[in-house]
Amino acid sequence: MTMHLCHIEIDTTGLPAPTPEIEQERKVAIFDLLEDNSFVLPAREDRDVPAGPYRLTLAIREKRLVFDVTTEGGDAAAEFHLSLSPFRQVVKDYWQICESYFDAVKKLPPSQIEAIDMARRGIHNEGARVLQERLEGKAALDLDTARRLFTLICVLHFGA
Repeated sequence: MTMHLCHIEIDTTGLPAPTPEIEQERKVAIFDLLEDNSFVLPAREDRDVPAGPYRLTLAIREKRLVFDVTTEGGDAAAEFHLSLSPFRQVVKDYWQICESYFDAVKKLPPSQIEAIDMARRGIHNEGARVLQERLEGKAALDLDTARRLFTLICVLHFGA
């Protein structure tokens, strides 16, 4: 299947250094994404869609989330600039629940950790849905791909 991402880069230019937890979230999300993802650029009337697989650079520029997509060979495929506003609350909620989860793992019993983790997954799914909606007509993602990309958006947003 060629409609997938083969490389992911996070442009952290101008952002503060991530905490160890955030760096770990980023590494896991990228690893999982590269293992299995679905990233489809839809056909356009005005031009052909370059064949995948694709390389993706995620960045925040001028307070906008930027998806810079190139072909495996480095040719431009697409670039999307999304407002961060629709992501702000769900990213904030996600980091708050993640902090609770990181703290819980250190000192709470498994049943309480599981409850926090279920809430974290719910917020994560909401973030993935927001991302899928924002990318509608630009790129099609399955839920797992959207979830992992949302994690990377959270990592970027943390420093923005």
